[in-house]
Amino acid sequence: MDLLNSTSFRLMEAGLRAANIRQNVISNNIANEETPYFKRSDVSFENLLQQEMNDGAMPRLRGKVTDPRHFVIGPANSIPEPVVTTDRSTAMNNNRNNVDVDSEMANLAANQIQYNSYIQQINEQIKMMRVAVEGR
Repeated sequence: MDLLNSTSFRLMEAGLRAANIRQNVISNNIANEETPYFKRSDVSFENLLQQEMNDGAMPRLRGKVTDPRHFVIGPANSIPEPVVTTDRSTAMNNNRNNVDVDSEMANLAANQIQYNSYIQQINEQIKMMRVAVEGR
């Protein structure tokens, strides 16, 4: 029984990983605000996930895999990995740095809200599974 291996749980887990990576990237951007020639980085995950989901808009048949040694028949449900990109095209300060602290702090707050919502959803799903298993 794969209680924690459902598609929705794996999507939330991937989103949580992306939010964690984004936290580190934004913190690095803020820490290097005054570093000459530093270029800010950003994490792409949600738009990659949306593209992946849009590609799967048309229902396609997929074979049932009951053993890890089976071949996958049809499209696999793939969850993209977060991608860190560096913006080298802009310069905001006289030292050729492109970090805007106000923008980064807003991104940090938005990421924290997103992270908390992922945690809350994962906790609720685990709670529902626990109720189903324990019967309470």
